[in-house]
Amino acid sequence: MQMIALGGTIGVGLFMGAKSTIGWTGPSVLLAYGIAGLFLYLIMRALGEMLYVNPVTGSFSQFATEYMHPVFGFLTAWSNIFQWVVVGISEMIAIGTYMQFWWPSLPGWVPGIIAVLFLCLANLISVSAFGELEYWFALIKVVTIIAMILVGLVIIVFGFNGIHPTGISNLWTHGFFTGGMKGFFFALAIVFASYQGIELIGVTAGEAENPKKSLVEAIQSTIGRILIFYIGSIFVMLSIYPWDKITKIGSPFVETFAQVGITAAAGIINFVVLTAALSGSNSAIYSSSRMSYLLSSEGQLPKWFSKMNRHGVPFISVISIASGILLGVLLNVILPMFYKGADQIFVYVYSSSVLPGMVPWVVILISEIRFRKQHPEDLKNHSFKMPFSPYSNYLTLAVLALTLVFMFINNETRIPLIIGVIFLAAMTILFFTKFNNGKNKTMDKLK
Repeated sequence: MQMIALGGTIGVGLFMGAKSTIGWTGPSVLLAYGIAGLFLYLIMRALGEMLYVNPVTGSFSQFATEYMHPVFGFLTAWSNIFQWVVVGISEMIAIGTYMQFWWPSLPGWVPGIIAVLFLCLANLISVSAFGELEYWFALIKVVTIIAMILVGLVIIVFGFNGIHPTGISNLWTHGFFTGGMKGFFFALAIVFASYQGIELIGVTAGEAENPKKSLVEAIQSTIGRILIFYIGSIFVMLSIYPWDKITKIGSPFVETFAQVGITAAAGIINFVVLTAALSGSNSAIYSSSRMSYLLSSEGQLPKWFSKMNRHGVPFISVISIASGILLGVLLNVILPMFYKGADQIFVYVYSSSVLPGMVPWVVILISEIRFRKQHPEDLKNHSFKMPFSPYSNYLTLAVLALTLVFMFINNETRIPLIIGVIFLAAMTILFFTKFNNGKNKTMDKLK
């Protein structure tokens, strides 16, 4: 569970999205990752408090239905599907870009098709195959980031391979809060998006052998590790190379080590960011296929979406989600006609996941408040309560709302935000026109 949460979170949001966030706010992006990490910890504690009592697969969607209204459960499930398909598409765009580090003339859609087919087959085998694959993907990322941080610290303090010690003056010499508060909040939107996937703990809880023990360990350790990996890696990168000289090509981590003359490290890191993109797509297929299975079991998608193969995998759901992610391959061909550079295309597509990605977080925070009111007896001997609830819930909701306001102000993220709003409005209309009659049936099933 810890590796799945790490694997789902440490992906292209860090390895490719960091380029845009650094461009908007400079080295103060380190503060943005710290602030976002703190609020994500509160969200996970709110989820953990409810899961500790009732560990179920697809938990936050069911909690939204039970403690708020069935429409929120419906929106949460569909938002999760939309978010992960968009993230998967972003990974396909990133994979095409990363492969051009070695083969500049290789069309971006070729590695995309191969990647989706490979991950679809892996997810069709069994849930253990997904878990094993995600474990190794995450392990590669974790080991490499630790190695990168250590090498970076050596360069900062002692120098390396003819490179003089850089120190950390690059953090402020070229500006620290370069975009002001506006640029800081512009960056915060992508920073929050890069943490999407941490709630995968809530999807896997029902499939763990010892959910209570695994849940507490996973939540307690994952946030700290993610903060170390995010802040530590970006700190090293910004210290050894001036942030304002990072161009708009590929991953800033790969480019940084290439620019300081460690080309072998650049190639290794490019391989790792490639596995990170595969990991993100792997998580996307797993998470969203389980949500479509849940919708099917509740009569909100055709029954064949919940059909299992002999390995106990909802194979129609897996194939459908993988087919949706294949859109990323098509976008790698179409979008360059309208936008200049893979970086701009990536931000445009990736930021479309921000609002739908926040829906599970919002319903977790609100559901936890109502959970406390409805189950006071379960809290008497509860050892994993949400800290400072409900005030921490309200503060976190306010920060998420403020981030969305600045997304609308930012020209690069306004249309992706509007796309998210249109999607949620369409799903709301669909629920009340087609599924509202099933409210009592859904609630009775949950009770």
